[in-house]
Amino acid sequence: MSKIVKIGKVNIGGGNPIAVQSMANVDPHDDYLLVSQVKRLADAGCDIMRLTVPDKEAAEVFGRVKRELMTEGYDIPLVADIHFDHRLAIEAIAQGADKIRINPGNIGSTDKVREVVKAAAERKVPIRVGVNSGSLEKHLIEKYHGVTAEGLAESALDNLRIIEDLGYDELVVSIKSSNVKMNYDAHLILKEKTEHPIHIGITEAGTLKRGQVKSAIGIGALLLNGIGDTLRVSLTADPIEEVYYAREILRTLGLRPSAVDLVSCPTCGRTKVDLERLADEIEKGLEGIEKRLLEEGRLGIKVAVMGCAVNGPGEAREADFGVAGGQGEGLIFSKGEIIKKVSEDRIVSELLEVINNSIFDR
Repeated sequence: MSKIVKIGKVNIGGGNPIAVQSMANVDPHDDYLLVSQVKRLADAGCDIMRLTVPDKEAAEVFGRVKRELMTEGYDIPLVADIHFDHRLAIEAIAQGADKIRINPGNIGSTDKVREVVKAAAERKVPIRVGVNSGSLEKHLIEKYHGVTAEGLAESALDNLRIIEDLGYDELVVSIKSSNVKMNYDAHLILKEKTEHPIHIGITEAGTLKRGQVKSAIGIGALLLNGIGDTLRVSLTADPIEEVYYAREILRTLGLRPSAVDLVSCPTCGRTKVDLERLADEIEKGLEGIEKRLLEEGRLGIKVAVMGCAVNGPGEAREADFGVAGGQGEGLIFSKGEIIKKVSEDRIVSELLEVINNSIFDR
């Protein structure tokens, strides 16, 4: 089990819940856009946000954003993403960064890294050491005859050691590759050689459709192997999609509480209702119900949306609530009993009404 590292109000490692991260993609010099985006992602369930700090102006904006968020009641930890200029890391720490992300190899000399570590230690700010397959050190590429899992793991351990040798141990490590198999193999090596919390993900995973598949496989495989204390789903899309999908991965693996389990059939030639539309509308309608169940600490519910009379009634009866489609109509079930038969245009509203009345209005 990894050691515990505190990032603002969030503890990672040591068996704590796996934290979901994302990264702002708006102008790092625009206070308003940054505050708005961080609030939006925090409301969607993001636990930690990373902001790029490319220059001194952005570092000052980082501080203002941090203070504005706190004023508005958003105590979400902010991570400063730093490359090349050690002075920006020091300034971001002074501006209230809850963690900084650096690659010691591109920060400069040991003296510059030492200055960053000194500033971090004074404020007990964790440092995330990040290694990407696209920036692997030349000597490791030569040693392993290309970019390999062994080279990535060695790079991460070498960079960790630079900071450890300076007497600082509040560290998080990440290895990222767009190659799912290489990413997995590198983490297997890393896991056996460090106790620092590990941030996981598949870098440059791609567009929403392709990136979700690569992330589900790559992140899911690591989590099933007990690897990962924080994660980011990296998508070429609105960052809120990263948060939604990260949470879905965690819920699917039983690593994040889920108040609603929605199952729906893939449809076939027997389906006589527009099940795709119905399932989408029911899923959307259940969002408010799930939020309330989580807020109240209530037990979760299973909802089945089935398309025909073959498996439909059986599946619906096994769920807490459900619908089985027929010829332009549907049977609404609750706790294994048929409640009513309704026309297709009333399936969504009737099912949601039954659920609300059954779990809240009593």
